[in-house]
Amino acid sequence: MPPKLTPSADDITIGGAELAGEAMAAGLVDECHLFLGPIVVGGGKRALPDGVRVQLELLDEHRFKSGVVHLRYGVRI
Repeated sequence: MPPKLTPSADDITIGGAELAGEAMAAGLVDECHLFLGPIVVGGGKRALPDGVRVQLELLDEHRFKSGVVHLRYGVRI
């Protein structure tokens, strides 16, 4: 039997395509922060593994002078 998960009193950050995708698939993520830069580059690792689908709700956005946009999403349950 898997261990019972309890909410954390503190925030934690998960980075990296594989680990973050696994955490999302397991339902452990309540917010997702994306930083988008004004450059398009092909290739690289995928952000999520196959079969992971998460409904998001935009909570906040911030535009920087550099053209970078920070998007903060809440995960819908």
